[in-house]
Amino acid sequence: MVSLVGLVGGLALLIVLTLRGWNLFISAPLCALVVALTSGIPIFVAEQNFIQSYMSGFTGFIASWFFMFLLGSIFGKFMEDTGAADSVAGWITGKLGKQRAVLAVVIACAVLTYGGVSLFVVAFAVYPMALSLFKEANLPRRFIPAALAFGSVTFTMTSAGSPEIQNWIPMEYLGTTPYAAWEVSLVVAIFMAVFGYWWLQRIIGAAIRRGESFQVRDNDPQLLERQLPHPVTGMLPLIVVLSLSFFYHDSLQQNALIVALLGGVLTLMLINWNYFTDIQVALGHATTGALIAIGNTAAVVGFGGVARITPAFDMAVLAVTSLPGNELVGAAVAVSAIAGLTGSASGGQVIALPAVAPHYLDLGVNPEQMHRVVSISSGALDSLPHNGYVVTTIRGICNESHKDAYWAVGAVTVVVPLMGLSLALLLFNLF
Repeated sequence: MVSLVGLVGGLALLIVLTLRGWNLFISAPLCALVVALTSGIPIFVAEQNFIQSYMSGFTGFIASWFFMFLLGSIFGKFMEDTGAADSVAGWITGKLGKQRAVLAVVIACAVLTYGGVSLFVVAFAVYPMALSLFKEANLPRRFIPAALAFGSVTFTMTSAGSPEIQNWIPMEYLGTTPYAAWEVSLVVAIFMAVFGYWWLQRIIGAAIRRGESFQVRDNDPQLLERQLPHPVTGMLPLIVVLSLSFFYHDSLQQNALIVALLGGVLTLMLINWNYFTDIQVALGHATTGALIAIGNTAAVVGFGGVARITPAFDMAVLAVTSLPGNELVGAAVAVSAIAGLTGSASGGQVIALPAVAPHYLDLGVNPEQMHRVVSISSGALDSLPHNGYVVTTIRGICNESHKDAYWAVGAVTVVVPLMGLSLALLLFNLF
């Protein structure tokens, strides 16, 4: 019982401190230490101790994602420094109108995500354009993280056909394909896209009516009056990233992103070389931004590494994977709960599926329906304030505070997916 109280308390404390703006390099290990002490995990001595477990999660994430974060940050900074982001933003607002700036950001993220580009990289790549669009439309910049997240981790990430890992992990355990239950998936995706966009517009509109507008900051990119490159020179590198990621996804898996981003960076340099203001400064800022973003995320992943070795975590997994009643609902609750505890959609699937998949398949549950329910449910409670993507997008990329930006992010990445999950469960049980 003490271990369970410590696990829930440590997670709650991490969420509260994150919302209050605490430095994650301090708050995450501190909360992990609370979890370890209440679970009787040794600090230094033993095969599984606090230091080893925390640093294993911390360094493991950096080892897996460093080059993607670095190249993604460089790509975004080059888009900004050359003026390519401003050029694309100006072209979009000219075609769609300033009132559709949010829609442009959402569509850009959705296309890249469904094309197989990593969620973290999408945020790095689209942010410079989003900043320009919000500035052009005079929209409060604290809603940029919500627009980026909505286009990336909701109706695209977990939909049928998506190359994101949240749609691929269930295949290993259920023997399905990426297009499992595509009919219901299509209905749910359309619902989440339409309702989520409407709600996000309502939230932003309410803020504007309260007098909020775009606020320029001292550290914003200062582009002097100069000739901007043609919009195509900003779109072409994005197409290169998308194309290379698509073609090499199956053969190179995660490493395809390194190839894709490197291709995008080189394309930007080749066609916009004469538009750089200072490439050395841009590289310096990109490197610093990447290190801060990946460090913040790794700090939270380290907390999850400690949480996973506690007795309470095993108890929680056993409890949520043994729920009575409707099997699809049980699977959804199990994956959602574990994704919330770990702050990871993929983590929720990898931990829950080995237990729930064989059990429910033996009971005759349709594997395609379970695939889709598991995929959608993993993308809901994972987006609590301590989620790595949320932390990176709000703090590391957009330089906002959780206090200002998270509530809109939570509305479109937690509430909307939960509504989509409910719709999927209803459709599967009716038909």
